[in-house]
Amino acid sequence: MHAAPSVTYPVGRSAFAGAACAALVTAALAACVAWSLQAPFGWRQAAGFAAVLACGALALHGWWRSPSGVLCWDGLAWTWDEGGRAAAGRPAIALDLQARLLLHWRPDAGPARWLWLERASDTSHWDALRRAVYSRASPHVAAGGKPPAAEQ
Repeated sequence: MHAAPSVTYPVGRSAFAGAACAALVTAALAACVAWSLQAPFGWRQAAGFAAVLACGALALHGWWRSPSGVLCWDGLAWTWDEGGRAAAGRPAIALDLQARLLLHWRPDAGPARWLWLERASDTSHWDALRRAVYSRASPHVAAGGKPPAAEQ
């Protein structure tokens, strides 16, 4: 079996994730408006509007602060480079929409991150990235190229 090719892929703020959040907030606001039209406006409807607006503001804040950097696969290990600070780790696929991937980046040290990757960011390397994400990294080889001794 051949290993996946090395690939470097840019990651930035996802227009798809922003549009999905905006659609959800719009639907929630529409539900609050429909609720307000069916019943006399009171503190419950006001609390509903406040909750939707607070959630929308948090979603906007999270989207605006989305991590941006470069995800690299060198054939042996993954690294996430964010502004010159590279960290080793591994991605886990959370959602695959063919033209978009949601990855849960689990670094060897530090906080985990959610990364939206989109084909439009680098169309020529998209297929190589998908092959690398779905391939399994080979196990570490001991010094000298010898396998670890079996436990007895």
